[in-house]
Amino acid sequence: MPALRSEIKARVNGEPFGEAAAWRAVGAGWRPLFGNYRELGFSFEWHEFSSPKELDWAASFHPGSLELCVNLEGTGRIECGGKTTELPPGALSFYYQGQPPLRATRRAGEAHRFITVELSPDFLRQNFSEQEAQLHDQVRAVVRGEARDSFVQTPERLPSALLQLVDSLRHCPVFTPAQGVWFRCKALEVATHVFFRPPGGEMFCTRAQRAARDRVARAQEILRQRLAEPPALDELAKTVGCSTFYLSRQFSQETGMTIQQYIRQVRMERAAELLRTGQCNVTEAAMTVGYNSLSHFSSVFHETFGCCPGLFPMKMPAQKLE
Repeated sequence: MPALRSEIKARVNGEPFGEAAAWRAVGAGWRPLFGNYRELGFSFEWHEFSSPKELDWAASFHPGSLELCVNLEGTGRIECGGKTTELPPGALSFYYQGQPPLRATRRAGEAHRFITVELSPDFLRQNFSEQEAQLHDQVRAVVRGEARDSFVQTPERLPSALLQLVDSLRHCPVFTPAQGVWFRCKALEVATHVFFRPPGGEMFCTRAQRAARDRVARAQEILRQRLAEPPALDELAKTVGCSTFYLSRQFSQETGMTIQQYIRQVRMERAAELLRTGQCNVTEAAMTVGYNSLSHFSSVFHETFGCCPGLFPMKMPAQKLE
């Protein structure tokens, strides 16, 4: 049986595979960010929705693709070879759409928030063939063109480094001409975080590092939950079980920003989402994310996104993905 390759195209009514139909039920809850699986070999997509009915998630999986899901909220299920893998909130997993095809669903009535990164075997081969010995066994098979059977990797807890990456992906910080290069680099960055395995097979290096990342991830979650009135540093440190000095240092090392910079970034992300979806006007968005001064909010928003908050919903149309 020949290996599945990225050039394989599933035909539906005589047309090449396209995933837009799979997300029609959630409307604007599916948002292509950048990329084209067939032409560029990678694509990024953002998902934020709640469906009254169970959603057929597998209908969006490209045949022959290796896809990674960073799951922030809601539960996904993927069935492979009679075994069902549950992807909980705050976890990541990757899976390969081979034979027989995967079956996957998203629960009805839950709020779902996740980002997917689709990577073709050719893209992986072009970039990682020289390092294939250090790759996860199943990823190595995809790179070599030997993968035939579908598979699902056991979910692992989401590290803070990928949480930070997700925040940047949703609002690309570079001008349009440079976005292709920027997103390609991000696709490679995601792959290096997830697909490589050090000796012994552990994803993240040491117990101390895992503990530090867990504390930072917990601190980030608390800050996101209490965005309008974030806790003081001493309260935050006590909640995650460490000193203020240790938390400040580890937070900066893990995320590349201070706690205050992170709060500002997440506030802007949340405000942008409220404005984009029409849930709030500018004043309401500012108050919701903790700004009492509208002028201060507008200044920070303009510095972050390059436009005033009132114009943000019209700033940039979503890019079409295939």
